[in-house]
Amino acid sequence: MESSKLQQVIAHKGIASRRKAEELIRAGKVSVNGKTAHIGQRVILGEDIISVNGEKIDKPENLRYFLVYKPVGYVSTTSDELGRKTVLKLLPTKVTERLYPVGRLDKDSEGLMLLSNDGELANKLTHPSFGIQKTYEATVKGKVSYKALQHLRRGVRISEGYVSPRSAKLLEKDPDQSIIQISLSEGKKHQVRRMVARIGYDVIKLVRTALGPFKLEHLAGKPLKEITKEEILAISKLDSSDLTT
Repeated sequence: MESSKLQQVIAHKGIASRRKAEELIRAGKVSVNGKTAHIGQRVILGEDIISVNGEKIDKPENLRYFLVYKPVGYVSTTSDELGRKTVLKLLPTKVTERLYPVGRLDKDSEGLMLLSNDGELANKLTHPSFGIQKTYEATVKGKVSYKALQHLRRGVRISEGYVSPRSAKLLEKDPDQSIIQISLSEGKKHQVRRMVARIGYDVIKLVRTALGPFKLEHLAGKPLKEITKEEILAISKLDSSDLTT
């Protein structure tokens, strides 16, 4: 089974942000299989016993899955020190399980997100080794040229290095603005915006339309939809072993 970074697992469980999880690890408040954890440690979900502040991180009894449309202005975390609205505010108040966002979407971006307490599925959808594709529609200022689009397809250099999309195509092209559909299998911070900036355009609206097998169409125009484990398997073509049992 694929291993994951310890701080990522803690974040996925909705206990703390990745940064806060690292602070907890450095402070000696996290243990794995009874031993104090360390930064950089990797764990296997369902096998390693992880404790935070002396409490075990157990598999949730009631697994739930919500597809939501995240509006602009919401942050994709379970809590926010600045008091900004989190994506968990989009859930009905009757939801009592501790859910967490699977992956991230910038505050100034909008579109499809999955909220769940299924750590196995979260790992499958977000771990870089699985190469899960995410698709975005970027509305940009101006008329995108064929040369610029080809440049984007070949790849551009950003601060972390050379990056290229899985695909990029022009959906609309007008004198005032254009819409580019971009698919990625990685998720660096503000990556789409920075890639588009490198070909000379500013993104004025960014919408995520797909997260792996999940698409905006599955929401059927609604802001939120709860889906079952059976629907997850049918939509994603995943095996039941990819979900927490």
